[in-house]
Formats: sequence, C-alpha cells, structure tokens
Amino acid sequence: MRSSTKKNLLIASFYAGTMVLGMFLGPRFQRENENRKNGTFIPFLNSRAEKVDRVLNIIEENYVDPVKKDTLQDMAINQILKKLDPHSAYLPPLEARNFSDNLDGKYTGIGVEYQTVGDTILITAVVDKGPAARGGVKPGDFLLAVDGKTVVGPNNSAERVSRLIKGQRGTSVELRVKRLAEEKRLLVKRDRITVSSIDIAYVVAEKVGYIKISKFGARTEDDFEEALKRLKEKGITSLILDLRGNGGGYLNAATALADHFLPDDKLIVYTQGEHEPRTDYYATAEGEFEQGKLVILIDENSASASEILAGAVQDLDRGTVIGRRSFGKGLVQEQFNFGDGSALNLTVARYYTPSGRSIQKPYKSGSDKYYAELAERYKSGELNGKHVDSVNDRHKSFKTTSGKAIYGGGGITPDIYVALDSTGYNDFYYALYSKGVMAAFTYSSLVKKYSAPASLGELIREFKLDDELFSQLLTAARLRGVQVDQKLAQTARPAIAARLKALLARYYFGEEAYYRTRHVNDKVISRSLEILKQP
Repeated sequence: MRSSTKKNLLIASFYAGTMVLGMFLGPRFQRENENRKNGTFIPFLNSRAEKVDRVLNIIEENYVDPVKKDTLQDMAINQILKKLDPHSAYLPPLEARNFSDNLDGKYTGIGVEYQTVGDTILITAVVDKGPAARGGVKPGDFLLAVDGKTVVGPNNSAERVSRLIKGQRGTSVELRVKRLAEEKRLLVKRDRITVSSIDIAYVVAEKVGYIKISKFGARTEDDFEEALKRLKEKGITSLILDLRGNGGGYLNAATALADHFLPDDKLIVYTQGEHEPRTDYYATAEGEFEQGKLVILIDENSASASEILAGAVQDLDRGTVIGRRSFGKGLVQEQFNFGDGSALNLTVARYYTPSGRSIQKPYKSGSDKYYAELAERYKSGELNGKHVDSVNDRHKSFKTTSGKAIYGGGGITPDIYVALDSTGYNDFYYALYSKGVMAAFTYSSLVKKYSAPASLGELIREFKLDDELFSQLLTAARLRGVQVDQKLAQTARPAIAARLKALLARYYFGEEAYYRTRHVNDKVISRSLEILKQP
C-alpha cells in the first residue's frame, strides 16, 4: 500500500476514534447536562459524532482502495483502549464467543484438544467419554481432513479447524485421521461438552491431596467441591492447591473458592473504582476445608483471580504460599456486549487484598513493556533466585493477621520462594515444545518402542531416552525446522526425557499418570510436602 493510502487510513482511524470516544463520553456528559442549566455539551458532541460517521461513510463509498467501515471502527476502538490499561480489550464476535465458552466451561463440539505440528494438526487430548472418545478418536491421531476438506498444508490453521469441527448439537462430522501408519475415517456426533476447571486431583502423598486449577470459570466452585469430596473420602487432611499458570477468570469464582478455606465473616477482597463504590467480599460459614493444612502454589503466570485467592490466604495467615512472585494483575474487568456478538472488556475497578494492598504492577509505559516485564525477571535473576528481595516495594508495606510484613505492587511474593528449575529448559527445549516436536515424536515413535507397559511404575522405571532415540528426535526436530545445537541439545536432554516420559504416561494411563510422572522431579511439590510434614 502506498504511503498516501496509509496516511489516509490513519486519518480515517483518527476520526473513527473521535466517534467511539463520543460513545464513551456521551452518557457521562448527558448526566452532567441534566444536572446543569447550560446545555453546550450535547449539541457539540452529537454534531461531531454525526460528522465522523458521515466521514466513514464517505470513505467506504468513495475511497480509491477497498475499505470497510467496520474495520476502521475496530482500529479506532483498539487505539482508544491502548491508552487506558493493558487489560481493557475489544473482542470481535468470534473471540468474544471463545472467551465466554472458555470460562463458562461449556461448548458444542466433539471434545478434543490439538496443536499445530508443522502443517498438520495433532490431537493431544480427548475429553473422557466425550463425543470424540465415543467415535474412536485417540490422542496422537494426526488430523488429515474434516468432512472431506483437507486440513493439512501451509495455509491451514487451528482457527479454521475449529470452525470446521464445531457445529450444531446432534449433527455429525467425519474425521480422517492418521494413526501410526494407518489412515482411519471416524464419524463423530457433536454434543454439548462440559470442561472442568480442574486439571487434576489426586492423593500426592499420605493424607495429602493435590488439586490443580487451570482457570476460574463459572463451574470452578462446583468442580472443586466434587474433587475435594473425592479426596476427603480417601482420607486427606492437608491440601496443595496448584495455581501455577492460572491466568485468572471470574472474580466471584475466586471469592467462592476462597470461602471454602476461610472462617466466617473474614474479608476476602474488596474492589473500588472511579465509578464503582467499594464492594467488600466476605467468607461465609459454609467452607469445606477451613481446618486442614493448606499450601497455595503460584508462579509468574498466576494472575488476577489466582492472586485474589493467594493474597487472601497469605494476608489472613490461613496457609503457606510457595513458588515465585505472581504476575501482578490487580484490575477488575466488566464485559459490555454489543448486538453483533462483539464485546468490550473494560477495567472498572482495582481489587485490594484483606490487608489493603494492591498488587497491580505499573503499566504507564505501555502494554509492550508491561508484558515484557516477565522476561525482565528472568534477565535480572529473579526467577532463578539471585535477586528475589529486590522486587518488594518497601514503601508499600502491610502486615498479615499475625504481624508478618508483606508488600504491595507487582504481584504476590510467596512466603517460601522456590527458584525456576532451569536445568535443561533452554532455547532448544522451548523450540521443540512450541513446534510440537516432542508430542509428535511420542505418538509416532515412542509408542512403538514402549508398547503397552504393564503399569505406570514400570514405565517410570524402564523409560530411557537412549542415544538411538535421541538421535531420532534430533532428526525429527530438523525436519520441523528446529536448528539443532549439539551443546544445547545435550543440556536439554534430561528435561526432554522427563517430558517424553510424561507424555507417554498420559497416552497409556491418562491425565493423572501424566501429573504423577511430572511431579516426581517437581521441586515446588517436594518443598510443599516438606512444609506439610512440619507440626
């Protein structure tokens, strides 16, 4: 596109921005106008909004290049939101629907998870007893076609596959898959899928339960109660609640979960904003785990609702928070839906832990620096334990119920710090992970060598990434476009072996086996068990 064209589009976006800004400010000025005798605001605003709308129509109908009015409006909205905070966001219809489906835990489909490996879609997980499982789909299947439409090739995408797979409940979809060397055609009937917010719940040690929560959605409290009930029936008296990597979700889901751990009438969190009066959230007398020992696990990717729960537990001395400093998102969003299916997630308040601290990290330097802050933690040595104390803002000091000092700003600092296990987790490892090389290698090669082990224990004991297998993996990596540095590859080898073993465990023995295998060398889990053993 020529420079003059770009300039004209920017001008159009500016005018569109003025119009959208009027949409935001109009109601506010209207209230102001009703309380004053002078009425200068409204005619001016309406005139400007009408003018901008007319400019957009003129551009759409007369501009030299094809330009859609909706596109210009979306550009303007996004430019406005960038000036607010990193978490206010405009969601187009598809994104808005996926956002809601994810947190509501329900959608119509076939019940599979997949990732792109090169130009092919690899099925990585199948919902237990879901439509795909009933239709014969298995983890490790490579998806070749959906209803006769090829889904292999450089122009393919996960979004396109999603559109092809989803459909009305009760309708059928034909999948053509490749399983090892054999191609299969499978007919799957679409149905309503309910996805639990609980990744896994099992007895990790004697009388110690472990529950990992992936998000705080509409079903999180119910899912937690069901998981906890099963663990209690197995005799647990202590609990490890894993919120690592949990990016948050609904605020009321976090407060409902916190209520299960805290005594009656204890403040969990409060919210407040320019247009939102202070709202306090208190625990009730209905908690299901108010007495047992409790450990909360967090890391740099634990955010929002995860930080609400961890902050309440820490402030009120209800349990021990272990891991690394959390993300630092102390803002509350409210969703405003539009008639076309799109939505605006707008920050309306900040939240504060029971001691009164805000854990929101600074964002005035823009979204790019805001999200790059996690990389800065790695560079500074914070994640590997070199400069942990320097992250506390000593000017924002608070105290827990027992008088222990805690600090605001920049996330929840854990009571017990455990450094990132960086052994072998280098650039080569993450290149294999992001391109799906390890998953594809597991399902195409390892299942042949380790066919049907008798038990999980046998698999854990017998599995070895020998030189021959490692050489085959490196060849597969090169074919997927991964540059192989022998020194980095050897350094990453133990971490690669650990992940391959866990993936193989999931293939043969299910999700719990995957986590049991991963937790064998998890330093955060080990430290948690040590703490729970203490009187």
